[in-house]
Amino acid sequence: MTDSIMSKAATMEIPINSNGDTGTLPEDDSLEQAAKLQWSLDEKVGSSRGTRLILEQEGKQKKTDLQQVMVSGPNLNETSIVSGGYGGTAEGIIPTSSMKGSNMHHSSSSSSMSAEEATRGVAVEKLETMKKWGLNTYKCTKQMISERFGRGSRTVDLELEAQIEVLRDTKRKYENVLRLARALTNHFYNMVQTQHALGDTFADLSQKSPELRDEFGYNAETQKLLCKNGETLLGAINFFVSSINTLVNKTMEDTLMTIKMYENARLEYDAYRSDLEELSLGPRDAVAMARIEAAQQQYQTQKDKYERLRSDVIIKLKFLEENKVKVMHKQLLLFHNAISAYFAGNQQQLEQTLKQFNIKLRPPGADKPSWLEEQ
Repeated sequence: MTDSIMSKAATMEIPINSNGDTGTLPEDDSLEQAAKLQWSLDEKVGSSRGTRLILEQEGKQKKTDLQQVMVSGPNLNETSIVSGGYGGTAEGIIPTSSMKGSNMHHSSSSSSMSAEEATRGVAVEKLETMKKWGLNTYKCTKQMISERFGRGSRTVDLELEAQIEVLRDTKRKYENVLRLARALTNHFYNMVQTQHALGDTFADLSQKSPELRDEFGYNAETQKLLCKNGETLLGAINFFVSSINTLVNKTMEDTLMTIKMYENARLEYDAYRSDLEELSLGPRDAVAMARIEAAQQQYQTQKDKYERLRSDVIIKLKFLEENKVKVMHKQLLLFHNAISAYFAGNQQQLEQTLKQFNIKLRPPGADKPSWLEEQ
């Protein structure tokens, strides 16, 4: 279209006068109009091209966004809540992604803060426990060294400590009795087993030696009787050993454990008492008075603990002595009657002794598992 206009403008006729000269032409603005028209057309063409490029770019962008939406799906986190009616201003638009993110951030931060506070509380508690344990250990060690080198004072209960020493000596002697009684049981068990085997051999020889049948038979019966009485005596000795073991390793040991706790409490009590005495000799300013008050509370706590354990030890020693006399009276009587009846050959008295003390013998082979247990 532009080319046709230009060609038209170029082929316009120019009027000539009769003498061949160009006359004065009326003012003709056709060329100017053609130029203006060409400029306006160029401007429109340029703008149309620019508009076409912009539209093409927007179309590509929309196509790309549509592909992304189709691939990834709608993002619900970016949904907006519009407050107000249709055509409202943008001030009523609230992005839900910001609300959700703020709520999640607040909940996660609060949970993390609570977890940190709990962990910090446990750590502080452990640190405080370790601090108290270290301070208590230091004071007790200092008191122990001072007592050993004769520099520190020590709380002494002469009567109670004498009873404790008697108990320890009694326990050592009873442990020796228990060791010897177990050795006697083992040796006597081997002797009974030998008598049983010897009786079986005599009985077998009495069947195979007709000329010595009576002699082998008498000895076989004697060994079998001794074996039976020996098993009865073993039952009495085993009961004696079991009772002594319970007395030594359970009753006495329990009392000695309480005594050990009492001695530790006594050491702690003396350590805090010495600490309070040292603070009382120092200055009397505000800081020192606060320390003295704290030391006084700790001293009172250790004193109550010491007195409570001291009372427990006294009670346990009393009951232990009564129990020991009762148990040993019964067990020594059993041991004496059983041994006397066995070596006197009085089978009836031996059996009566076991009945008197309610001792039941195990039948032969009771220690062996049954055939069902062996399967």
